[in-house]
Amino acid sequence: MPSLHSGLYAITDPSLLPDEQIYAAVSAALKGGTKVVQYRDKHASFRQQLERAGQLVDLCEQFNAQLIINDDLELCLQSKAHGVHLGRQDGDVLLARTELGEKGILGVTCHNDLDYARKCIDAGVDYCAFGRIFPSHTKPDAPHCSIEVLQQACQLPIPIVAIGGINLDNLGQLMHTPIHCAAVIHGLFSSEQIEATARQFQSFFSHHKQV
Repeated sequence: MPSLHSGLYAITDPSLLPDEQIYAAVSAALKGGTKVVQYRDKHASFRQQLERAGQLVDLCEQFNAQLIINDDLELCLQSKAHGVHLGRQDGDVLLARTELGEKGILGVTCHNDLDYARKCIDAGVDYCAFGRIFPSHTKPDAPHCSIEVLQQACQLPIPIVAIGGINLDNLGQLMHTPIHCAAVIHGLFSSEQIEATARQFQSFFSHHKQV
């Protein structure tokens, strides 16, 4: 089965990266060492999403990075992205596993639900995301996941991604947990220096997680 790269997991946001701005921003993040990018856009048409996803796949592959599609299995398959991430209400995990085959990466949002994570692991997912860990710009009403639950999640037998309000100022609070990735939106793409910010995230992982 495929293995999700470790470290900074960058998630795009059309409000921060409208239209063509997404390419320069993702390129900067990749130059800063990001190895996982999730393309997330709830507003563009499928045709626009397919065009952008295809270009992002090519861009990520130049940096030996992985492109994950948010909540859209068909977009993942058509764009030949490296995987798909499904929210709890955004798709059938078993169907996605079947359609992706053994080579595609399948991730799920678990919020703070360890039992759901175990069911998803049994269904063949490759990683589970827990959060929101901190107050979030993108999903302020998402269920809170405590550091204690995150620590328990990290005992599960697949990579765990922490998400929700993570930035360089609070990242250190997660370093006592063996998380595989920190998923970041505003903490990266609202920065005026995206490449430098990405490099700081990756450096923190390198020094404190030995990844």
